[in-house]
Amino acid sequence: MQRQKSEEELEVIDNCLTNYEDDFEDYEDDFDDDDNEDDNNNEDGDSEEKLREIPGSKKSEIEEIQRAINAENERLNTLLPKQIQKEHKKEPKMERQDSPARGSFCGMFMDFETANQRQSNRNMASKQKKRSSELLRLIDLDFSVSFSLLDLPPVNEYDMYIRNFGKTNTKQAYVQCNEDNLERDIQTDEIETLEKWTQHPGDSVLVSGGPRRSNDVSVDTAVTPKIDSQRLTNFLRSACQVIAVLLEEDRVATQPRWNLRSRQTSLSISDSCFQLNTNLPFLHGRKVSCLHISQVQRQALLSVHGLPEKPGAVQLDRKYIICVWNVWQPSSPQKVLVSEAEVSCCCFSPSKATLVFAGTKDGSLVMWDLRENSRMHQCVKLNETDWIFRAPTFSTDGVLSSLNHTYPVLAIEAVSTSVYKEQSYGLSHLSFQEEMSGLSFHIASMDENGTLNLWVAVELQKVDLAGSQNDLGLIPGGKVKLVHSSSVQLNSSLFPKDILYLRTPQTLNIKFLPSNPNHFIVGTDIGMVSHGTRHDLRVSPKLFKPQQGGPRSISVNAVDFSPFGKPVFLVGCSDGSIRLHQMTSEHPLIQWNDSTNGQPVIALQWALTRPAVFFVLDASSTVYIWDLLENDLCPVAKQSIQSDKVTTMVVLGEPEKTNGLLGIALAKQSGIIDIQYVKKKWALPQSEESEKLQLLLQQSL
Repeated sequence: MQRQKSEEELEVIDNCLTNYEDDFEDYEDDFDDDDNEDDNNNEDGDSEEKLREIPGSKKSEIEEIQRAINAENERLNTLLPKQIQKEHKKEPKMERQDSPARGSFCGMFMDFETANQRQSNRNMASKQKKRSSELLRLIDLDFSVSFSLLDLPPVNEYDMYIRNFGKTNTKQAYVQCNEDNLERDIQTDEIETLEKWTQHPGDSVLVSGGPRRSNDVSVDTAVTPKIDSQRLTNFLRSACQVIAVLLEEDRVATQPRWNLRSRQTSLSISDSCFQLNTNLPFLHGRKVSCLHISQVQRQALLSVHGLPEKPGAVQLDRKYIICVWNVWQPSSPQKVLVSEAEVSCCCFSPSKATLVFAGTKDGSLVMWDLRENSRMHQCVKLNETDWIFRAPTFSTDGVLSSLNHTYPVLAIEAVSTSVYKEQSYGLSHLSFQEEMSGLSFHIASMDENGTLNLWVAVELQKVDLAGSQNDLGLIPGGKVKLVHSSSVQLNSSLFPKDILYLRTPQTLNIKFLPSNPNHFIVGTDIGMVSHGTRHDLRVSPKLFKPQQGGPRSISVNAVDFSPFGKPVFLVGCSDGSIRLHQMTSEHPLIQWNDSTNGQPVIALQWALTRPAVFFVLDASSTVYIWDLLENDLCPVAKQSIQSDKVTTMVVLGEPEKTNGLLGIALAKQSGIIDIQYVKKKWALPQSEESEKLQLLLQQSL
């Protein structure tokens, strides 16, 4: 009976499991297709009929088995994550609502998420295994290349012996035989010696001592050290400049009103900027007409100021002013120069920024010696500050001869006799004696009539405080003057007869070739640049023409040679065209016609730190930056300044230093002078930039 009873129980459990599997299949069919709902309902009905057929005595035993299964499932549920437990608790409730008979005895838990994850892992592993088996058939190691990791030649017998026995109770030594040990009789005097002591550098005037003779007691002697007065003067001059800069920085830190760098006037093409302090009593209402930077002392700047719009200081309202600035000290000018005549152009001396030359509208040349004692000049007290206004040391107005200019002077240039060297930027090629002699350089001045005069700067050995009766243009106490050297009529010597037949061109500006100062170029009002020499030698080409060729009614407003020793120069014209010429070709290497939209070019200058970069200013107060290595068709950047128009521009920088400091000084209509330091990408020199520029110029031929 018990065996029969157990067989019946097993049969019931098999029927329940069969029904559970059928339900599981139905559950999967529900996910595949919603149309099979009717079939599932029929199967549920069949399972309910089978349960009704089970007798009551069997039901109690089945319920006991069901409770045991539920207890086991609850124990398993405690080991699963909380998320799975929540899902498990929800699913049985739904099943009980749909089929309460099934929930009474079929409560086994199935983790579908884990099974699905396990199935996906198996599929992924099979794909990777299949992929690796396919790749293994394609990958094969190549054993055809072989090399030796260590090639050590065999040790010779001597090295092997030294390695084994050379360091154990043995020593290598050279022996000299006594065959050459010969004796000779000689006669000589005994050498006397004397001990002396010295100290360098000396703490006092006593720097050395000792006995005068070998048998004397040591006696200390005072030696007067030699003093180089010129070296001391140069040191004190440099030290004074450094101290002045430090004092100004300290004043800016303590008094914010002196901080000219804090003003927000920086342009989009610059990293930083500051202004020169033109807010001075004698500079109010004066427009800046000209700027010039020293080619030796890069921080020295000249600014030419016209007459004031409204009379101010009585002593200066009818005088023109030139200010000598140090850009490191923007709070005030270093020197203030005055002129009775209107100044049209100016320049520094070529060797040192100690002399200033200027050309005037009445045809005279004036010169200032910045080394003169301030007591020789007028001192005016303005706003409780004493200002020294320096009169010209020499003026050609006193030269009563036909050699002086009779037309307004348009250009003045300092011509050095030393040959240009490519790697000597900012260094003087002259000794102190040559500089003081005054015969080391020439001054070239050109007027509207095409007359080029060459002058020699001469320094007098004796100074006459009462004034000279012969040199009427020399100030009493002055010791530097100009002596006329030669004169060249450019209209007749530079232009061919076919051009002179139409009309006589007017000369506008002049520049001397840095590598050979005997050669110069002259800009004209017919769109051409003429080529000449100081000694009237034949040159080729004689004219530098635009691509269109022939004379045109276009003025050459600006010309500038490359400061890197290359025989190329830039030309800016009144029609807005820009040309790049070389000294050996008549026509330009490159010509840009529409870069300024037809606006006349006012100023044009090469960068001092990069051979392929130059700056352009047009009449609409727009600054253009050209980088030929980046783009040789159009400017890489431009900046329009409309609030206060720019009247002139000059480039400043320090090519001898590696910090890449490059800036432009902009003079505005209001009299303000801005110093804008351009961004580093246009200032820092690039590797092999000169070679790349040379290759670009060769390709443009």
